[in-house]
Amino acid sequence: MSGKETNRILVVDDEESMREFLEIMLAKEGYRVTLAQDGEEACRVLDKEEFDLVITDIRMNDIDGIGVLKKAKSVRPDTVVVLISAFATAETAVEAMNEGAYDYVPKPFNLKEFKKIVSDGLQSKKGAYSDGKDHQGIPYHFDTLVGESPQMRKIYDLVHKVAMTKTNILISGESGTGKELVARAIHNSSPRREKPFVVINCAGIPETLIESELFGYKKGAFTGAATDKEGLFGVADGGTVFLDEVGELTAAIQVKLLRVIQERTFTSVGGTKEKSVDVRFICATNKALETEVIERNFREDLYFRLNVIQIAIPPLRNREGDLPLLAQHFLEKYSRGLGKEIKKISAYAMDILGQYYFAGNVRELENIIERSVALETSNIVLPESLTLSNFRGSKTRENKRRFDLGTDGIDLDKVMTEIENDYILKAMELAHGSKQLAAKYLGINMRSFRYRLGKLGIDVSSDDETS
Repeated sequence: MSGKETNRILVVDDEESMREFLEIMLAKEGYRVTLAQDGEEACRVLDKEEFDLVITDIRMNDIDGIGVLKKAKSVRPDTVVVLISAFATAETAVEAMNEGAYDYVPKPFNLKEFKKIVSDGLQSKKGAYSDGKDHQGIPYHFDTLVGESPQMRKIYDLVHKVAMTKTNILISGESGTGKELVARAIHNSSPRREKPFVVINCAGIPETLIESELFGYKKGAFTGAATDKEGLFGVADGGTVFLDEVGELTAAIQVKLLRVIQERTFTSVGGTKEKSVDVRFICATNKALETEVIERNFREDLYFRLNVIQIAIPPLRNREGDLPLLAQHFLEKYSRGLGKEIKKISAYAMDILGQYYFAGNVRELENIIERSVALETSNIVLPESLTLSNFRGSKTRENKRRFDLGTDGIDLDKVMTEIENDYILKAMELAHGSKQLAAKYLGINMRSFRYRLGKLGIDVSSDDETS
């Protein structure tokens, strides 16, 4: 018996079609499902049986969803309760969270997001995400990096491998993806961890000052040089130099940097004596340096010296599953920093974030969460507190299905069946369980729809249509 099959879920809704839809969806996921048609029946069932999770509508006659929530918590405090409603309000959401609800989800909800809420709720009950590990016991962070996507796990593995070497590293990726965090993780995992980690923003230092900033200068080297000054390379001796946006360096500085990398020596501005330096170079760029080399904007010999090992950081929109982890990480960080007791991001707010393009990547997400925490007056981040910009259209999981054949190919029939099943369940969700309306959404007749439902193992004897 699988782990899911041991989890019992009670579904409470006064709409028969919604109860049936949730039963079909949850049973297909492997859960054991019990139905209750209203709050009174739910309370009677809760007195007799134990459930791991309760899904209840908020608006019902006599005993509403809040009443069911209170009953579930009074009978068994560790029961996970998720409330759903087509009439979501901030006040009701706050009341639900204060009474101990795990989440509050507005109708119509995103099917895949809802499945994840159910799965995460059950995992939280078991304490599966404690100590920075996922349900398989694998760390979902490395140093200050956060994420459990396959892309990030590959980066963690690569960071671990290169940290103990002296090899120069080139980190590429869009702005805001966390290139400096990767560089710090490499330094902090290396034998140089006790020595300086010096960050040099190549785009932020004026061209007239960058040479003296990097190499230092001798007294009298130029007007205003009243004393000797050590350069950043000298400060970093024994440690790591992180050259951010290295593609912005001028041709003259590129020549001098190449000499430092090759000879491990440099001369201060106005000086005559060479100084030896022991530093490791980690560089970052959001430019395609290969193109810059072809266009003669960047020296080819310097490029090959820097690009011994390249680490490519994916944009946030391509890091499947990392958004909730990062959002929760920033929520906890800024809740502590601002002295607030905000513990959760509502499912609706998270769904909105899931549709967002994030042109500024992780840095933009951090800014959004910081603003949300600052503006939020309740103990849960609601959609009204989100401040989003640069929206570039829907980014749902369906719209970004991967066309990846892998190394061993795929089972095309299986993939096509999965796609068909996803669309059938999505249509049933939008139709609130009405098979006739779902068939209309899919553009197929009822006979064909019944056949497909049968393949899914869904009972077609209780059709809601007469045709």
